[in-house]
Amino acid sequence: MDSKTFKVPNITCGHCVMTIEREVSELDGVKSVKAKEADKIVTVEWDAPANWAGIAALLEEIDYPAEA
Repeated sequence: MDSKTFKVPNITCGHCVMTIEREVSELDGVKSVKAKEADKIVTVEWDAPANWAGIAALLEEIDYPAEA
């Protein structure tokens, strides 16, 4: 299993957290998504067929891009 912890500057409220967790968890292979409003940090764990490129692209699409 792969995992990545990253910052998402656009997180401003609990709704942002719920949106990120719901949308990313729907990707095939994503095992867990935990977002924290207080520090704007997201941790994602996944197996194939999910990959970081697909997760990052989805975050960009829903207007919560991961900080580079």
